[in-house]
Amino acid sequence: MNRNASPWPAPPPTAWKDDDAIFRRLVEEVPDYAIFMLDAEGCVRTWNTGAERIKGYTGDEIIGRHFSVFYPQERIDAGWPQHELRVAAEVGQFEDEGWRVRKDGTQFWANVVITRVLDDHGDLLGFSKITRDLTARRRQEELLRRSEERFRLLIEGVRDYAIFMLDPEGHVASWNAGAQQTKGYGADEILGRHFSTFYPPEIARSGWPQRELEIALEEGRCEDEGWRVRKDGSRFWASVVITALRDEHGKHIGFSKVTRDLTDRRRVRTLEDEGRRVTTFLAMLGHELRNPLAPIANAVAIMQLETLQTERMRMCRDVIARQLGQMSRLVDDLLDVGRITSGKIHMEMAPVDLSRTMATAIEAIEPFARSRSQTLTLELPDEPAWVSGDAARLLQIVGNLLNNAVKFTDRGGRILLALRRSRAFAEIAVSDNGPGIDPARLQDIFNLFVQGDQDMARTQGGLGLGLSLVQQLVTLHGGDVAAYSAGLGKGAEFVVRIPMIETPDADADDAGHAPQLKSRSVLVVDDNRDAADTMAALLERLGYRARTAYDAATALDAIRAERPDIAFLDIGLPDTDGMTLAQKILAEWGDGIALIAVTGYGQGQDRAATSAAGFRDHLVKPIVSDALTEALARINA
Repeated sequence: MNRNASPWPAPPPTAWKDDDAIFRRLVEEVPDYAIFMLDAEGCVRTWNTGAERIKGYTGDEIIGRHFSVFYPQERIDAGWPQHELRVAAEVGQFEDEGWRVRKDGTQFWANVVITRVLDDHGDLLGFSKITRDLTARRRQEELLRRSEERFRLLIEGVRDYAIFMLDPEGHVASWNAGAQQTKGYGADEILGRHFSTFYPPEIARSGWPQRELEIALEEGRCEDEGWRVRKDGSRFWASVVITALRDEHGKHIGFSKVTRDLTDRRRVRTLEDEGRRVTTFLAMLGHELRNPLAPIANAVAIMQLETLQTERMRMCRDVIARQLGQMSRLVDDLLDVGRITSGKIHMEMAPVDLSRTMATAIEAIEPFARSRSQTLTLELPDEPAWVSGDAARLLQIVGNLLNNAVKFTDRGGRILLALRRSRAFAEIAVSDNGPGIDPARLQDIFNLFVQGDQDMARTQGGLGLGLSLVQQLVTLHGGDVAAYSAGLGKGAEFVVRIPMIETPDADADDAGHAPQLKSRSVLVVDDNRDAADTMAALLERLGYRARTAYDAATALDAIRAERPDIAFLDIGLPDTDGMTLAQKILAEWGDGIALIAVTGYGQGQDRAATSAAGFRDHLVKPIVSDALTEALARINA
């Protein structure tokens, strides 16, 4: 059939008045439109070159077929083609946009106008149908719609929120000013990188970022609060909402991620103020608690140097000594928690042989364990395990774990302290056959003021500081700690992992020593009379001539009357503080009198301050006998 010739039979003169030449001219002038006629039942009667180009059928292939062939099957099943003709027949015209089907099965987005055609008597002859392919325009509109939606999301709350997009795999696909301000990355630095970059390493390694995306896909969104990391490595507490994004067909196209920094200035300032007040309170509390502990410690030290006649008296002395140690440890933990919370804890990092630390810890806890008839076992590796750390803090970590095990394990129980080398890490394990830990409590056992079994905790005492302090100190050493238990009644194990270092070279002998003194005359200055008197008694028991003074003025008079070799000065004197008193002594007598600071404060900055003030040594209350004799030995070296 000649496509340029009219395929219709010649209509009656009254029915069709358009001649073929006019029709052909119309077709030639509108090549972007498919223009054809349908009979009253919807079968194709004419076909133009625009129709062939858009739909893919030639006139021979399509004329006589029902126009529903151009519709997706779901639209045919819904009766949509018949609906279009019915509306056009009733109201004169029907216009629609939707998906249509080409001969090859591909779909295109079409704009369709169906107009009824009536004869001179008003009877329905058929329909004209004009179709335009708007696929390209719709694609642009869809891209524009998505762009506008993204832009709308990005600008909403831009001052307080980091809003950006992720592709389906979690890579950053867009970035806004709020995100740059919150996280510190420029768009050129972060686009294309995986969003797990924003998580602390331990969280990223756990797989939590990927799990968040899975939850968002399963439930539509995922909300979370936790620590996130800026470009400079600093951490901030973030509220995060991840939403799965899908297109109009339900296909997953990525995620939107909204992050809010909850560590805003006002909150930080409030928390810092509260932290300072708490830290100051804890420091004062610790100092006030150490004051009464000091004379008790001195009295016990004197009792330990004396020969007591009865077993009962020796038992009472040992009980006091053990409980004094427990009280001192509690005060130290309380102060350390405050320091860590405020970020003021001082770490003196150096190579440490953990085997020695373990042996010292066992020796310190042994009297407590023996009082409970418990068996302590120490297992060490064949080779030493060296780490970079603060020796005192590492001893504190092991001591707290051992103290916890002894306290919560029944009388006659067994406790194992083991040191193992595990690839690049040194592992410290403390296990016991005690009451165990409820698996439900393992997740929060390291939280501040949290204890394992509450009934037992109340029986045994304590504030729930030890494990929290252990975790924080281990973290400061670049390690981690975990608790394990098969359940109540099945014992527990705590495992600390700290990165190992190469075995260091042998330390050179220290060349510098304080001036050598033959110290025999000592002055003790403390406004706490019990503390001053008991320390003086202890010093006399050690072979020194000791005098006491309870204020700065009396101390200066005592020094002028009989210049001592050593003066122990309490820093917290009421009239003139110990620092000022030290300056007066040094100004009048120079280095002729060795000054030793006595205080409840023992942080690195406290020791640095007393050293700068001219003190030769620094002792922290309550002063145990060994610390006192070691200080005297250093002065006399």
